[in-house]
Amino acid sequence: MSVLESFESPPDGEGSVQVQMDPALSIGSAKVFAVYGKGGIGKSTTSSNLAVAFSKLGKRVIQIGCDPKHDSTFTLTKCLIPTVIDALETVNYHTEELRPEDFVFEGYNGVLCVEAGGPPAGTGCGGYVVGQTVKLLKEHHLLDDTDVVVFDVLGDVVCGGFATPLHHAERALVVAANDFDSIFAMNRIIAAIRAKSKNYEVRLGGVICNRSDQTDQIDKFNDASGMRTLGRIPALDVIRRSRLKKATLFELEPTPEVEAVQREYLRIAQALWDGVEPLDAHALKDRDIFDLLGYD
Repeated sequence: MSVLESFESPPDGEGSVQVQMDPALSIGSAKVFAVYGKGGIGKSTTSSNLAVAFSKLGKRVIQIGCDPKHDSTFTLTKCLIPTVIDALETVNYHTEELRPEDFVFEGYNGVLCVEAGGPPAGTGCGGYVVGQTVKLLKEHHLLDDTDVVVFDVLGDVVCGGFATPLHHAERALVVAANDFDSIFAMNRIIAAIRAKSKNYEVRLGGVICNRSDQTDQIDKFNDASGMRTLGRIPALDVIRRSRLKKATLFELEPTPEVEAVQREYLRIAQALWDGVEPLDAHALKDRDIFDLLGYD
């Protein structure tokens, strides 16, 4: 197969060139959620606490970090675990020589943790790494008894490679704060998910408002775009400090504010497990977002 042929796929959108997913890499019966959002908005904190919430509901969970800095599962495992790329390098990319314990690590409350890692900057496609990660999990039958898979994806959607988790996900979730920058990023993510939904089963699930005491700006955007708020995590310093303690919120001293956030994560997890209706939200034009949120 030529290099050009390997990039042929059904059109995902105007001007799109994507790597088509191998049908054999289907994850299977697990419910799959891909978590997106602006860089630094708290996707890893949200993903990890959501993964624990699913596990507290009795579900078998795998969290897959898709950011090259590989710190998605840090609070679950209490360390930076070796990445799939690290493991592949040790066996000169002979996947048959890998064992599950080389790249899968058990975290808090039994959540299985995987960090895909990424190629050196400017040298490869992150989508390839995610695809290899799913392939390895399937080859070792690690997805057979899994109930929930959480993909924690790096910041803004900048290329088809990092939209690869959308090939596998049932619902795409966006993490955003009640501010212009993260809402602007959410708008781009909505456009990417709509493009993928033409050829894959992924649909928008909604937005989790993170570090937000108010939701007025997100509410305006939701009304204009058709987006929906799934939950709200307040701007509490204890959440920031939880990462410094290498811990999820479910491991902290049970103060009233911590318990309230735990209940919110459990509520969101239960709603997602029960099934949230897919959204037909649409991205706004850039100028319309500036006008909507009061910028001149």
